Amino acid sequence: YPGIQPFTGTYTFSDGTQKDLLKLIGNIPVKYEGRSYNFPIQLWLMDSFPFTPPICLLRPTPDMVIREGKHVDGGGRIHLPGLHNWDYPKSSVVGLLTEMIAKFEEDPPLSLLAFVSNLQINDGGSRLHDQSINKVSVIGGGDLGMASVMSILSKCKVDKLVFIDVAESSTKGGSTDLEIFSLPKVEVSRDLSASAGSTVVVVTANAWSSEQSYLTVVQTNVDLYRGIIPNLARLSPNAVMLIASQPVDIMSHVAWRQSCLPPTRVIGAGCNLDSARLSHILDINLNTHRPAWVIGELSDNKVAVMSNTGLSSSAQHEIAAGSSATKPLLDRAFEMMKNRGQRSWSVGLSIADITNSILTDKMKTHSVSTLAQGWGGIGAEVFLSLPCIIGSNGSTRLAGVSLGQEEDSKLRESVSSLSNLVSQLTI
Repeated sequence: YPGIQPFTGTYTFSDGTQKDLLKLIGNIPVKYEGRSYNFPIQLWLMDSFPFTPPICLLRPTPDMVIREGKHVDGGGRIHLPGLHNWDYPKSSVVGLLTEMIAKFEEDPPLSLLAFVSNLQINDGGSRLHDQSINKVSVIGGGDLGMASVMSILSKCKVDKLVFIDVAESSTKGGSTDLEIFSLPKVEVSRDLSASAGSTVVVVTANAWSSEQSYLTVVQTNVDLYRGIIPNLARLSPNAVMLIASQPVDIMSHVAWRQSCLPPTRVIGAGCNLDSARLSHILDINLNTHRPAWVIGELSDNKVAVMSNTGLSSSAQHEIAAGSSATKPLLDRAFEMMKNRGQRSWSVGLSIADITNSILTDKMKTHSVSTLAQGWGGIGAEVFLSLPCIIGSNGSTRLAGVSLGQEEDSKLRESVSSLSNLVSQLTI
């Protein structure tokens, strides 16, 4: 590629630090619909190159506009399988440029302003019309991944659903069948870059090891997340991340830490399924027409709370304070829920329910795993299931209340055990 020339320059990292590096600048020839275009790019070579991949960017001219897509984000950062799977000495800049051209010819990341069909002229200026799509990505195969895909397709109005089978996950499988039967609106991939621009990112991947120690087993999952969560957040910086990997409260906490997203946009499926079952039993079996939620850790320490407004009320739900009047009712409903289990198809339906509230900005109250610090006097940085209003911007917790002595004790016990486990993990 003789058109690519080396220069020196100062690169500014996202944290504001700077470093003098070598950069490669030039144009690559991209053919599209029978015509050839020169796409301007620049590659920054880290001082650890060639053992680490270059930072690749588009550098559009004034008459060009970036088209955010599978391989390029809104800031012009280029994401390719060759970068994600960089392996020196097999990988090289020449090979990277060849792959870049091939991917850009499939999905060009630049448009000339004169030919952008959705450019609108207003008040003498120009702006691009926002044509957002409902795109959902499910990360992780296996029964839960497949159940989530099928449930989201049935429940939600999506323009595109991407199913990514993570090679390192122990919950692989199902992607081949989806490829064989090619469902409408579903793209099957093994490349995280296919998730770019998602509205919701559902993570079901697990990496269970054969180790006997529970801490070691959880750490294996944390290590898996370290390889995927930061990339998913970078590819879809405005997405709501919905975690379903186990243990869900810990993995939601890990995902929040690793993604650097606001806590309102990283939630876990948590006790949403149990809460839906509880409300159904209270409404149908016990003739109590008030929403209820299961809160706390997804374990034997979870507790039930009830709303102080009815199901048909248009007022915003609030958690009713613990009382001797509601406790027997909730205990009976809890007893009726026993032995129902957390099967993949049930959890998949629960995930679709939460996803639908995000996509439609429904502002429905779900019990999801969220940052609990500051709620009800909780001082520790832990994730627990709490009633949250869910919409397109993520979650907003309902206000904390005084719980009964037994319920408060269970919640505090969960906070202590979760804090202890998190402190032992290398996140």
